[in-house]
Amino acid sequence: MIGRLNHVAIAVPDLEAASAQYRDTLGAKVNPPQDEPDHGVTVVFIELPNTKIELLHPLGEGSPIAGFLEKNPSGGIHHVCYEVEDILAARDKLKAAGARVLGDGEPKIGAHGKPVLFLHPKDFTGTLVELEEV
Repeated sequence: MIGRLNHVAIAVPDLEAASAQYRDTLGAKVNPPQDEPDHGVTVVFIELPNTKIELLHPLGEGSPIAGFLEKNPSGGIHHVCYEVEDILAARDKLKAAGARVLGDGEPKIGAHGKPVLFLHPKDFTGTLVELEEV
């Protein structure tokens, strides 16, 4: 059901410093910051030959990333994102297998302009999983 790894998301306390580290130290292609108000984050995508890194920074007071950074002040891996061909079919199959979909269970539009869902980390060995329709 899942396809390729789309990205690994890393919550960062300083978006500018993290972007500079990937660009200047690691020599990666770093895209400009993009606000995602529906998700409460500002994101920066780092393009790699085989996948992407998504740097996440809180946007607004209700940001779920702010809570993550309170528990992990240095930042850290927040989630992994896998591609799926049909997000509704994937959701229904996962729910039938007992997996919990976060939120109201309906896809939202993600940072790439495509439908996304998040799966409860307790159902996936402690890892928050994002599914993105491609």
